[in-house]
Amino acid sequence: MATEIKAPTFPESVAEGSVAAWHKQPGDSVERDELIVEIETDKVVLEVLATEAGVLAETLVEEGDTVASEQVLGRIGEGEAKGDKASAQGGDKDDAEAEKASETKADKPASGGGETHEVKAPTFPESIQEGTVASWNKQVGEAVKRDEVLAEIETDKVVLEVVAPADGALAEIKAEEGSQVESEAILAIFAEGAGGAASTAADVEPGASADDGASDEKVGDKILAPAARKLVAEHDLDVSKIEGTGKGGRILKEDVQRAVKAGSAAKSAKGGAKASGGATQAAAAAPVVEGERPEKRVPMSRLRQTIAKRLVQAQQTAAMLTTYNEVDMGAVMELRAQYKDTFLKAHDVKLGFMGFFVKAASEALKRFPDVNASIDGSDIVYHGYQDIGVAVSTDRGLVVPVLRDTDSMKIADVEKGIVDFGKRARDGKLGIDEMQGGTFTITNGGIFGSLMSTPIINPPQTAILGMHKIQERPMAVNGKVEIRPMMYLAVSYDHRMIDGKDAVQFLVTIKELLEDPARLLLDI
Repeated sequence: MATEIKAPTFPESVAEGSVAAWHKQPGDSVERDELIVEIETDKVVLEVLATEAGVLAETLVEEGDTVASEQVLGRIGEGEAKGDKASAQGGDKDDAEAEKASETKADKPASGGGETHEVKAPTFPESIQEGTVASWNKQVGEAVKRDEVLAEIETDKVVLEVVAPADGALAEIKAEEGSQVESEAILAIFAEGAGGAASTAADVEPGASADDGASDEKVGDKILAPAARKLVAEHDLDVSKIEGTGKGGRILKEDVQRAVKAGSAAKSAKGGAKASGGATQAAAAAPVVEGERPEKRVPMSRLRQTIAKRLVQAQQTAAMLTTYNEVDMGAVMELRAQYKDTFLKAHDVKLGFMGFFVKAASEALKRFPDVNASIDGSDIVYHGYQDIGVAVSTDRGLVVPVLRDTDSMKIADVEKGIVDFGKRARDGKLGIDEMQGGTFTITNGGIFGSLMSTPIINPPQTAILGMHKIQERPMAVNGKVEIRPMMYLAVSYDHRMIDGKDAVQFLVTIKELLEDPARLLLDI
């Protein structure tokens, strides 16, 4: 009995999608939960998995076709996969044909290739006009597997990956690193079955690059991939201190990112000038004016440009004020110390402070709906839900992924969500839809040691909560001086929408809920 393969149920805001890629062809065997096809919408790429094991009997839509929510895409049936069927019927005839095909393939030049494809930039959402080619992970002639990442496109919100449409190699790159590209712009020409240099990678001597240095660069006794070379130049690193995990010790982009995070490859004051000829070439990628007053000029990333634009826009358009208060974190700290081990065992995530703040803010937002509202032109939009954005700092800049329906989330769910957001934000894996639509934002400058700051509103939201460093201070408690762990809180708000009284009472509510966490459970 055939099993229907259906498109996922699209969210209300998504009307249709397009078939991005079939990972299986008719006759291929399929395992349960194996990826069969990808559906690309205007916000995210959705994966369609096999609900049953069997053989892909037919596909009813082609790559590039537009499909609706829950539309039937194909069918899975029972039977033998085409490879098994061929081997069962082939006999000596198939052996002879296979041997002949093998000889033909061996005689054919490795760089011959087959069908060519245009490699295009992803379809950008309406809110994104263009992107920048951040890096090419593969160079012309280098062998590539299907769905392997070819290039990364950096937009003002997220980094998008461009993957290979088939096994083969890049025949031509049309958009160099750093160039501006529009939605669906042609980035390169891809040839199926091409890639002479990498197709013989198994025969390359250890320590040598697969493409024989066509795209890699040798610095001293180290070989750098192009993307790695760019990062080394940007961060001015000592290549000799970076361990390569690629073939023959080749330094990959991931190796450089690990070194940057660990801070293990910084140049010493004296050692930086004493480098090999290759190091001079690497430094040329990011020109530095030598002398007693060195300077380096690098282009501002699209994300940083957008952050700057939005911050200036917020200050120019909103009547922004900030109110401050302080909260005694003793009760939360005692609760955390008492249950952190049990919490970790039960939920496989550490109990932090952010979970308490998100829950306290959710409750306060219900009591003060003006703070949870947004301004759209001359209209006020009141939200009957709490979607709280949590500011996350990355090497590229500040991003604000959104926790949805925080009022119904448990503290464990909040902590897991924040850990996941932080990891994927640093890896550049956040989706655009995960950073849109928040009704309120929390930012924590305390993790960097900030004692007090004035956060800037994230438009079109009308308020933002700033957390700060917990510091012990002498406080008057019941007529006596005690040393208490105190934190300054700041709420910046748009006075066009929120009155000062509401802003102050909103902040006081958060303070009271944190100083007596039982209120969060009792809803009082």
